[in-house]
Amino acid sequence: MAQAQEATERELTMSRAMVEAIAAEMEASDDVFVMGEDVADYGGIFDSTDGLLEEFGRDRVMDVPISETSFIGAAVGAAQAGMRPIAELMFVDFFGVCMDQIYNQMAKNTYMSGGAVNVPMVLMTAVGGTYNDAAQHSQTLYGTFAHLPGMKVVVPSTAYDAKGLMHAAIRDDDPVVYLFHKRLMGIGWMPAPEGPKTPVPEDDYTVEFGEADVKREGEDVTVVTLGLHVHRALAAAEELADEGIDAEVVDLRTLVPLDTDTVESSVKKTGRLVVVDEDYRSFGVSGEIIAQATECALDDLEGVRRVTMPDAPIPYARPLEREVNPDADDIADAIRELQG
Repeated sequence: MAQAQEATERELTMSRAMVEAIAAEMEASDDVFVMGEDVADYGGIFDSTDGLLEEFGRDRVMDVPISETSFIGAAVGAAQAGMRPIAELMFVDFFGVCMDQIYNQMAKNTYMSGGAVNVPMVLMTAVGGTYNDAAQHSQTLYGTFAHLPGMKVVVPSTAYDAKGLMHAAIRDDDPVVYLFHKRLMGIGWMPAPEGPKTPVPEDDYTVEFGEADVKREGEDVTVVTLGLHVHRALAAAEELADEGIDAEVVDLRTLVPLDTDTVESSVKKTGRLVVVDEDYRSFGVSGEIIAQATECALDDLEGVRRVTMPDAPIPYARPLEREVNPDADDIADAIRELQG
């Protein structure tokens, strides 16, 4: 990945990288189209489809009524008929009203048909908090989708990864849930942290599913995370470097398939594991990563910590939301506890 990034000086925001990948796939095949709430005239409320309407028109970039069950179901049908739809669920929190279409149709129809049909579609949706939009618009729910079989689940943290993962998602013959963190998109009214805007090659390329990326190498502790918290973990690692603690930061990039080999290799090297997750603490990604690590590297582990959201609805009040959402200081403190 580093070689590809060094090959260009052009930097993109994550939203522009996603749009560039979608546009390239739409140009390559008339079977690719986009549908969702506010994806046409508005360009997606987080700029996920900005500019596509002007380039491809309303037949291929379609605003839909506020009926998630209907348009997710329509996308499933189109995919089974041979097209490659990209359906945007505006917020991941809205999955509840269309979960039958996602879990029982999109995810299972290939199996239920005995392989007679494929469902090559992308379900694209915004995740995450940090901008005080309360409990119904601020969740990540990574673990919910990763727990349900039949769907691949990807979570980019940089523009480079966002473009490569989007190309791979659209080309995949299985349904892919593409979860982008709204704080990383680089839109004007929601400033992104340092890091997600990266060099992005103009040529098409893919990031292979099931390959985590070591964003920072280290010797003392492994930090496994994804999405926004990759950047918070990197900030914590830089702070701890001044204290003589060398943290390795592993960006999972995809949850399904999950790259357990990279996690195992890192844990065997460092002997300490911190899992950072914006999803809820219980029954989720953090517990799964720790379980995988103990199964494959128990003798090497000296200690583990979880840094997650508490098992409670996300507060609307900005100070309260900041309190419950793990930041770089929380990650650094967890690492210090392990080192101590």
